[in-house]
Amino acid sequence: MFSKSRINEPGAAKPGETDKAKAPEAPVTKPNLDFGGTSPKGKAVASVLSSDLTVVGNLRTTGDIQVEGTVEGDIRAHLLTVGESATIRGEIVADDIVVNGRVIGKVRGLKVRLTSTARVEGDIIHKTIAIESGAHFEGSVQRQDDPLNTGRSVTHAPVAPPAPAAPPAQPVMKPGDGL
Repeated sequence: MFSKSRINEPGAAKPGETDKAKAPEAPVTKPNLDFGGTSPKGKAVASVLSSDLTVVGNLRTTGDIQVEGTVEGDIRAHLLTVGESATIRGEIVADDIVVNGRVIGKVRGLKVRLTSTARVEGDIIHKTIAIESGAHFEGSVQRQDDPLNTGRSVTHAPVAPPAPAAPPAQPVMKPGDGL
């Protein structure tokens, strides 16, 4: 009654008969091995530092970084997301910063957001800031129009022209030195 055999189906080939008019098989395509990015130029995927990773040193990118592990050093990025399990010891600088985990050091960003799970020990320099209820923060908060500026800029004082060269030294004549 329930058989997988196709013998009793209408139009099925009888045993012993061969189907000479077989449909052509679809051509086999090779997989695309081009890893150069086949998607159109869009937003790049964030670099993720997993929770079992510890980085000792500074990180710098023009892209986005999501930190879930530990970083002992400074980070500079476009968008920085500090995960709940993350710990960063150093200065972080980014256009947008979202802190869900722990930061020990200075935070500088155009837009800084501390979520309810954030733990920040250090100063925050920002253009706009949002601190959710439950976030822990120890430090000072300072608003600046350009918080990404390192603060190490030297005040440009007018440069004085170099002093004129002294005239060649004249030999000093002592009494008794004759000419």
